[in-house]
Amino acid sequence: MSTERSRPTQADVARTAGVSQATVSMALNAGPEAMGRLTEETRQRILAAVEETGYWGNLAAKQLAGGRTSVLGVFTYEPVFPHAASDFYYPFLQGIEAEALGHDVDLLLFTSSHNSRSGAGGEGLRDWARRGRLHLADGCILFGRHSQRRDLAELLAHDYPFVFVGRREADGAEVPYVGADYEQATVEIVEHLADLGHQRIALALEFPEHESGVDRRRGFDRAIQETGAVPLILDGTVEHTGALLDDMLGTGTTAIAATPDIAATLRLDALRRGLSIPADLSIARLGDPEKPDGSTVGWSGFSIPRHEMGTGAVQMLLRHLQSPARPGETQVLLRCEVRASSTTGPAPGSKASAAARSRHPRSVLGTTQENTR
Repeated sequence: MSTERSRPTQADVARTAGVSQATVSMALNAGPEAMGRLTEETRQRILAAVEETGYWGNLAAKQLAGGRTSVLGVFTYEPVFPHAASDFYYPFLQGIEAEALGHDVDLLLFTSSHNSRSGAGGEGLRDWARRGRLHLADGCILFGRHSQRRDLAELLAHDYPFVFVGRREADGAEVPYVGADYEQATVEIVEHLADLGHQRIALALEFPEHESGVDRRRGFDRAIQETGAVPLILDGTVEHTGALLDDMLGTGTTAIAATPDIAATLRLDALRRGLSIPADLSIARLGDPEKPDGSTVGWSGFSIPRHEMGTGAVQMLLRHLQSPARPGETQVLLRCEVRASSTTGPAPGSKASAAARSRHPRSVLGTTQENTR
C-alpha cells in the first residue's frame, strides 16, 4: 500500500468550481460577515466542488509536520457502538482502542454510513463527500458485515490507507485485512463431529454469500472430503429452523454445524420436540452470537479472536503508514479458539469411545497464531 497519496486541496476545489482559491478559502474558513459577501450561487458551486473533489479542511493536519494528524479513523457499516461489555462488537473496539493508546494515536469514529446497509438504498463510501471525510485521519480501520466491494476498490484506487477487520474481497484489488480463520476452525469442528461417530453432518449458514460464510463452507467441504461423512447443506434461516430440523431427521442426520443464531434457535426447537442435546442431536456453533441471549449453555464450536483482530488491524495500519507493505503482509488470518463442550456428543448408537467424547477437536490452537493469505 503506497503511503504517498494525493489529498484534494483548495486549489482543486477552486478549479472545479471556476473561482479563485481566495474565494474558496473565504467560503470554507471565513466568518459570517465575510460569507455575506458571497452570492448563494457561488457558495453552492463551491460546496458542490468540495463534494466532487473529496476535499475537507483539516486544520490539525496543517499544524503537524508532514501533514500527519496522529489520528486513525474507525469507519463502521452499521451501528456498532456497544451498550455493554457482552456486545459482539465490544472486543473489536476494545482491541482497537488499546492498541491506539499504546501507540499514542487518537481515534475518530465515522458514522456517516449507518444507513448504507445492503438493500437500504444507502451510498456507503461511493460518493466523494463521504470518502473525503476519511482524509481527516491518516488512515482508517473499517468493519461491519454490510461492506460494499466498490467502496474498498475505490479506496485502494486512490491509495487511501485502510485495514478491514475481517476478510474482505474487492474486484481486481487486494484488500488489506486482519480476519479470523473460519475455514480452518470449521474443519476442526466437523472433524470433531466425525470423531464422535457422526456419519451424516449438516451445515446451516445465515449469510452463505458473505466472505465469512464462504470460508465456513470451504472448511466444511474440506472436512467432509477428509472424513468421508455424508453432508447435508441446509437453507440457513433462523425463521425456518423447524423445517431444518425436519430435513435433518428425515435424512438421518445426527449433527449440525451452524452459525450462532441458527444454532441457538435450532437447539430450542429440538428441545421442544422432546429431543435431547447432544444424545439425539449434536450442535456445534460456528462463531460468537452478535446479541447475547443470557444463555449458560456450554456450546461446542469456536470463538472469534475479536480483540486480537482489532489490535492487529491497528498494528497493520500503523506499519503501512510508516513504509510500503511487502507481499504477504496485507492479509492476515488469526486462529479461532476451538472447543468441545456439552452440545456435542457421540452419535446415537455409535461406538465412539469415551476419549472421543471428552477430548477437544484434533487441533485446538490459540487465538494469536497467524496465517497470511
